[in-house]
Amino acid sequence: MSDISIIGSGNMASAIGALALKGGNAVEIVGRDTAKSAALARALGDGATAGTWGAAPDGDIVILAVLFEGAVAVVSEFGDALDGKIIVDITNPFNPSATGLAIPHDTSMAQMVAEAAPASVRVVKAFNTIFRGVLAAGGPLDVFMAGDDAQAKASVAAFIESLGLRPRDAGDVSMAHWLEGAGLLSVGLSRNGLERFSLGVNLG
Repeated sequence: MSDISIIGSGNMASAIGALALKGGNAVEIVGRDTAKSAALARALGDGATAGTWGAAPDGDIVILAVLFEGAVAVVSEFGDALDGKIIVDITNPFNPSATGLAIPHDTSMAQMVAEAAPASVRVVKAFNTIFRGVLAAGGPLDVFMAGDDAQAKASVAAFIESLGLRPRDAGDVSMAHWLEGAGLLSVGLSRNGLERFSLGVNLG
């Protein structure tokens, strides 16, 4: 099992934190609003603690569960406190109407986070294609991930499996752009009345 830290104290932090604890992982909640992060840690229960904003996170895996607009700034603010960590970027950089991506077509939030982080940090894109409510319900869900470091992806895959979910490796970090597009596709499908769906790829 893993020690993980979650930067953020919103809905996705709550959903991932609850599944992580159920899977036997230790969870640290780190939020700019210390009262809110402490309240979430208490709500999650035994095995969850509240960390200090800007300090080195306890977990080897750090879930970046903030709004995409602030993701790069948060990573820059933590700076060397993130040395040697694996950052899991779960953000979706949607425009205000959620009809397109709000970043250039030749990059991704995961790549932008990696550029802002210390060189020793390894970034993996994951969880961005699963809605909070679906994730909270659990079940045999696929978690797509992308990143350049094989060992980091193996660690994240093991964490995902501890949640009762299935890791699916999409390739190197350049694929994060397409995972963010897949997140946009999920929003479009939901907006047009498709409440539950599964995706399949026939490679035969």
